[in-house]
Amino acid sequence: MALVPCQVLRVAILLSYCSILCNYKAIEMPSHQTYGGSWKFLTFIDLVIQAIFFGICVLTDLSSLLTRGSGNQEQERQLKKLISLRDWMLAVLAFPVGVFVVAVFWIIYAYDREMIYPKLLDNFIPGWLNHGMHTTVLPFILIEMRTSHHQYPSRSSGLTAICTFSVGYILWVCWVHHVTGMWVYPFLEHIGPGARIIFFGSTTILMNFLYLLGEVLNNYIWDTQRKPPSWQDMKINFMYLGPSS
Repeated sequence: MALVPCQVLRVAILLSYCSILCNYKAIEMPSHQTYGGSWKFLTFIDLVIQAIFFGICVLTDLSSLLTRGSGNQEQERQLKKLISLRDWMLAVLAFPVGVFVVAVFWIIYAYDREMIYPKLLDNFIPGWLNHGMHTTVLPFILIEMRTSHHQYPSRSSGLTAICTFSVGYILWVCWVHHVTGMWVYPFLEHIGPGARIIFFGSTTILMNFLYLLGEVLNNYIWDTQRKPPSWQDMKINFMYLGPSS
């Protein structure tokens, strides 16, 4: 099967994220006008991560098409760097953060939506936009994982990176509370300091688990445990929708 359907799909996903971000930023919500703006919310940060990631995927596709058959070693070297960046972003940010946002949002929403997404927000955010932020992220990232092989970094460096991101965001949330006196997420107002520490620690552990889950899923899809992919295999993956035989 030709590469074109995969390329078109990635472009469509990128455009959908751009549309979601533009529509979200156009909403005049009080929380957007306070300290930190939209950057207080992990959902918004995740949307930016996904948009950047799929932007890199599209750029990688274009670079692969331009360098195919050229024999230019410098161009192939630059393409390898771009593929490495794409793979790192999926492993460390796009997959674990994307799955975390979808899973945690809908679990808390099912328990008590007022704790994470008060009904008041329905007056500002239409249903399709809510699903664009909190639902379609998961199938989009799974589709990308299935259609292209991604080389994960070493486990130690990957876990270090996701821990750094998790702790950094937790410190950012605490700083916003320090400055404004209010927690970014309503449910944090209703639990004590000890429970918050447990919650923040649990979220960091969950992020690490999701990183490992992504690695296992990637290995299962591409069978990399038995046969590590070569550079030639990675080039072939750009030419077919499914894994090469």
